[in-house]
Amino acid sequence: MEYRAIDTPRLNWTGDALVIGFFEDAVDLTGDLRQMDERLNGTISELLQETEFKGKEGTSACTRTGVRDGIRKIMLVGMGKPDSLNLDSWRRTAATGATLAKKERCKTLGMSLPVWNDDPEATTQAIVEGIELALYQDNRFKSEPEDKPSKLEQIDLLGLAGQQEAISRGQIICSGVFLARQLVAAPANEVTPITLAQTAQDLAQAYGMDVEILEREDCEKLGMGAFLGVAKASDLPPKFIHLTYKPKGTPRRKLAIVGKGLTFDSGGYNLKVSGSGIEMMKIDMGGAGATLGAAKAIGQLKPDVEVHFISAATENMISGHGMHPGDILKASNGKTIEVNNTDAEGRLTLADALVFADKLGVDAIVDLATLTGACVVALGNDIGGMWSTDDILAQELSKAAEISGEKFWLMPMEEKYFEGMKSVVADMKNTGPRPGGSITAALFLQQFVKDTPWVHLDIAGPVWTDKENGYNGVGATGFPVRTLVNWVMGETD
Repeated sequence: MEYRAIDTPRLNWTGDALVIGFFEDAVDLTGDLRQMDERLNGTISELLQETEFKGKEGTSACTRTGVRDGIRKIMLVGMGKPDSLNLDSWRRTAATGATLAKKERCKTLGMSLPVWNDDPEATTQAIVEGIELALYQDNRFKSEPEDKPSKLEQIDLLGLAGQQEAISRGQIICSGVFLARQLVAAPANEVTPITLAQTAQDLAQAYGMDVEILEREDCEKLGMGAFLGVAKASDLPPKFIHLTYKPKGTPRRKLAIVGKGLTFDSGGYNLKVSGSGIEMMKIDMGGAGATLGAAKAIGQLKPDVEVHFISAATENMISGHGMHPGDILKASNGKTIEVNNTDAEGRLTLADALVFADKLGVDAIVDLATLTGACVVALGNDIGGMWSTDDILAQELSKAAEISGEKFWLMPMEEKYFEGMKSVVADMKNTGPRPGGSITAALFLQQFVKDTPWVHLDIAGPVWTDKENGYNGVGATGFPVRTLVNWVMGETD
């Protein structure tokens, strides 16, 4: 599919379908639209009247024009009220138009939307992201896909000439989202610690990055008792992934992104029973998937920032070798942990991964994990939780998320809640009381970062959706690749 950013007036454009965006309650045919309507024998005004189109967000209307050599179809898309619009409104509008064009079997599409905030570059990138994400299909595991692929071959972005770089940037970021979606959507017999490590190696080779895969023996030498405690029951070897992007010259900043990499979580001896969603525990590596997705985008965008992508990848299984409830593990920073619940395993793997990241001398660390059901209870399926020890870093991530259209809510680091995690026989337990479970999980992770500014993102809800969700479709969403990329690129102003 080819994008063209052109200055051709919509009055002169020709092709299969033209998408026109309207603000709510501002659906007026004036200027060139009146001329177009007259040229099309009143087709647009008739469509407005018949469908009672008002420009509400997410609404659309489509009709044939009866013209052979001009515009074959007109597509009206509602953008919502002007005072409530943000950059993501352009993504959603473009996604609605592209989805409608796919349904109508169009090959050439013109997209005529207003410019957001007098910023054609951001507008172009948002439109491309909306289209790419909405048209994405993953049919790898279907013998006969029900959903036919899009026939779109060319999309013209009208009034946005000279924005080819923004088009490329949008496509690159989406390629990272697609990798994350593919990793999260694949079952546990397809994506294992071994294949995650291979993915990191493939990214390193493709984009000139450095990669280090620590095997079990290497992790033992580093004292990663928490990570290896989780890995003991699996027949598959654990893989500690350290992928590094380094820019040419002196980096402006050094960052670390740490993703939880549980390729399957049975719960261990605290087994996830029927009805617990155990069949969906392939998504428990959503943090690692997004980390590698961000690495794919960063490797192509090549910012002047050094970035370390880290994941302690393993399964959490059951066997005679598995950790028991009540076992005491020692993390690589020397802190001891009483395992009072083997199903709180992700924070154990993250503990050693955070210690590793903290020793790299980076300027900031972000970890992301499908960590707690408590976060889903608190914030629902569309919003991730954010905890931080640094207000400035939290603001950076919040702004990057806002630009991306990905939602996070800053949660409290209530220090006194850690009292509930103190152990009689060790430094701490790996779970606390049921109330505030996502907060105590963040407080647990805090024990493994010394002085480096740090943000913890709990993404348990938004990494997967069972319902059609705009440009995220159904299934794995690739959340929050775009936030991470925008943060690394410095898109936080």
